[in-house]
Amino acid sequence: MVIGWGHVGRVWECPVFIAYVRNNRYTREMLDKNPEFTVNVPLNGYDKKAFAVCGTKSGRDTDKITEAGLTLVEPEVISVPAIKEIPLTLECRVIYRQEQDVSALPETILRQFYRIEKDDHIAYYGLIEAAYII
Repeated sequence: MVIGWGHVGRVWECPVFIAYVRNNRYTREMLDKNPEFTVNVPLNGYDKKAFAVCGTKSGRDTDKITEAGLTLVEPEVISVPAIKEIPLTLECRVIYRQEQDVSALPETILRQFYRIEKDDHIAYYGLIEAAYII
């Protein structure tokens, strides 16, 4: 999944990456089955085609890795692979998840970002277990 919303920081004295995933995404289903994820950040540019494929197609019905021409790399600690072409890697294990309370959001944000029912976000707090550059 290509994400635009995420945070790196410290929570509960732990290094974490918080990923915001829409409730109706395949990524949410996968995270609920296996609470581990990698975050891969491009360095020195990136292949726009790969991001277009991964940002517009669903893994439910597309092998995005093959279609985008990406290479999976064995992880160091968790069970989810990294991506060779997007080398800055954070390996994360979910330690907390928080469903968004859309009723607490202002109407302007609801109209702009939440037009579809059940399209709210879940915040996945991932304990950073390893960080490296491939």
